[in-house]
Amino acid sequence: MQLSIVIPVYRSEAILPTLVQEIQGELDPNLDSFEVIFVNDCSPDKSWEVLTELSDRYPFVKAVDLSINVGQHNAIMAGLNQAQGEVIVMMDDDLQHHPKYILEFYRAIQAGADICYCKFAHNKHALWKVMGSRFNNLVSSFLLNKPKNLYLSSFKAITAFVKDEVIRYRGPYAYVDGLIWSASNRYKVIEITHHERLEGVGGYNLKRSISLWLKMSTSFSIAPLRLASAMGGIFAGFGVAYMIYALIQKIYYNLDAPGWTTLVILISVIGGVQLIMLGVIGEYLGRAYLKLNEKPQYVIRSILGKESQEQD
Repeated sequence: MQLSIVIPVYRSEAILPTLVQEIQGELDPNLDSFEVIFVNDCSPDKSWEVLTELSDRYPFVKAVDLSINVGQHNAIMAGLNQAQGEVIVMMDDDLQHHPKYILEFYRAIQAGADICYCKFAHNKHALWKVMGSRFNNLVSSFLLNKPKNLYLSSFKAITAFVKDEVIRYRGPYAYVDGLIWSASNRYKVIEITHHERLEGVGGYNLKRSISLWLKMSTSFSIAPLRLASAMGGIFAGFGVAYMIYALIQKIYYNLDAPGWTTLVILISVIGGVQLIMLGVIGEYLGRAYLKLNEKPQYVIRSILGKESQEQD
């Protein structure tokens, strides 16, 4: 198998037929063998019914149905575990990532890169998503030790070697880009155009974006714990300084230190910071607990497609 394309699906029933036709038009004249693996992330619309029909109509389509919604990255992990291509491309299901660029990713990997990301000439996402992506990119440069100019797009390609390293991770909270970047740093970047979503509204919202940021922060670095220690030291230093000031006022001037309002504010701020840092520690402990209890990344209800039928 030359190429596998992994596409998580959520609320895209109207887009899927066009997406498959576009992929076929771009790849059929250029590749001898390829597969498209759609992972239905328990979509509430009729996406699975559409995928069932497409898997019957197109021999290169493989459809994986998840029994619960697990999010984009865990759905991608489900698809990667099914992929058999020498090169694996990951992309969204909304045609903002146009299939005409798939061959560019494929050729970049064939030329010697282990990883290929893209750079959008003009991003069509909403402003809050763009700003969030920039913040995420800045933080990931620090936590993952990746180049600052490398944008971790969901449209990317990897080799089978990197894929095999990625799917070795069995924890319940997968962050695919962190796993990819942990496997190799031989990368290339291509520039593409970001298109408008063909129809409907994307499934990503602020809550999911924060959840993704937490996955990145707590899965590949202990920097948040070190930040908690540093902030604790800073506030402890302020506390000692204020104590010395109060003692000098009392011993040398027989005055009670003024500033009860300030003291209340300090107690409130320090208490809030302590609760936040306890939350960070709890996040680490919770993830470790769920991993020890072997919470699954995903649960597959069924797999459809020519290849799976032949194996049965």
